[in-house]
Amino acid sequence: MNRPRGAKDAQLRIPPSEPEVGTLFTGWGGELATCRKFAPTARNYTASKLMSQVGLRVSEACKLDLADIKWDLGRFGKLHVRHGKGARGSGPRERMVPLISGADRTLRWFIEDVWGQFDDDHTRPGAPLFPSERKNTDGSSRRVGDDALRSGLKVAAKAHLPGWGEKLTPHVLRHFCASQLYGNGLDLLAIQEVLGHSWIATTMRYIHVRQTRVEDAWVAGTERAAKRLEGLVR
Repeated sequence: MNRPRGAKDAQLRIPPSEPEVGTLFTGWGGELATCRKFAPTARNYTASKLMSQVGLRVSEACKLDLADIKWDLGRFGKLHVRHGKGARGSGPRERMVPLISGADRTLRWFIEDVWGQFDDDHTRPGAPLFPSERKNTDGSSRRVGDDALRSGLKVAAKAHLPGWGEKLTPHVLRHFCASQLYGNGLDLLAIQEVLGHSWIATTMRYIHVRQTRVEDAWVAGTERAAKRLEGLVR
């Protein structure tokens, strides 16, 4: 039901726990004060944190422009993802992603304190949200590539979350985001909208509940059943 024909089972990607991801970004954030290249490190930190907060694909993050941030939409602002992955080769699927989970604060800090170290023209049409250190012929910054963001996350994970150094990828952060949103009470349809999935069955594979969630639900169910039986007996 609601599943694409011919779909293969996706590889199971169990994300790190919330405390582990917190340890990663706390250590990575502390590194910004002493790192040799502040701007690229802060860019990689921001992009990875955004993936963990709103589940962006790394390709989507690379293709965002400054103008894609719509601060006036919704309660927290929204990201206009113009190059979302299409289903069955249908081409890019656009979506609006609300800046929840603190993503609005993450982006404001980056734009106000970091972005200007790459480029000095916030109003330039097509200015990338995540610039590269490389320049165009007119002196403006190019767009960062996904290799730089992947590499930055890998280096940070090895330094601050060693057990995940080889396993933590942007896509695993996307799984982490889905699991956190579900744990915080968002329903599957809302999470599907945030992640940009065509099929609810795909979204379900992204959600990994905490270790005792099934057991807790079973205990709660048996307690409710016991109370109903107690009422019938009386």
